[in-house]
Amino acid sequence: MTRAQRINTALRRVPSWPLYLLGAIPAVWLLAQALTGGLGPDPVKALERQLGEIALQLLVAGLAITPVLRLTRVNLIRYRRALGLLAFIYAALHLTVWLVLDVQIPAQIWADIVKRPYVTIGMTAFVLMIPLALTSNAWSIRKLGPAWRRLHKLTYAVALMGGVHYLMLVKGWQIEPMLYLAGIAALLLMRLRVSAALGATAARARSV
Repeated sequence: MTRAQRINTALRRVPSWPLYLLGAIPAVWLLAQALTGGLGPDPVKALERQLGEIALQLLVAGLAITPVLRLTRVNLIRYRRALGLLAFIYAALHLTVWLVLDVQIPAQIWADIVKRPYVTIGMTAFVLMIPLALTSNAWSIRKLGPAWRRLHKLTYAVALMGGVHYLMLVKGWQIEPMLYLAGIAALLLMRLRVSAALGATAARARSV
C-alpha cells in the first residue's frame, strides 16, 4: 500500500462535520478581539478585512483539492463542500460587517456598489456564491444532474473575482494580495490542464 493509499484510508474515518466547528473558531476569536479592543484603533475595518481574507483562504483551499489529488493521490474531495460553505459564511459575515458597521447608510451602500469597482466585483462574487451555497447538498446533486457540475464551475469565477477584489481593495502594491491572486491563477491553470487532459483521453476513447 502506498503512502497516499494509507492517508486516504485514514481520512475515510474522519468525517467532514468537525470542519464546521473548527471553521467557527476564527469568527468567534475575531469577534472577541473586536469587543475587547484587540483589533487596533479601527476594529470594524480590521474585522471586515480579516473575515474577507478567511473567506478567500477557504476558496483557495477548495480550489486546491483537485490539484492535490492529481499530484499526490491524496483524496480530500469529501471536505470540499464544507470548505465551500464556510467560505460563503465568512463572505456573508464580511459583507454584513461592511453593510451594518462600516457604511451603514443605504444610499451610500448602493453608490459604493455602482461607483467603486472593487465593491462591484466583490458584490458580484458574493451573489454568484449564493446559488453555489444553496445547491451544496446531495438532493441538489441528484436533482440537477450534469447541470450541477456546470453550475459549480462558477467557483472558479468567484475565486478569481475574490482575488481581484482583495488586490484592488488594498492601497498600493502589496505583496500579500498579489500572492493570493497568483496562487488562484495557478490553481485555475492546473485545473484547466487537468480538464483538457481528461477531455483528450475521453475523445481518444470514443474514437477507438
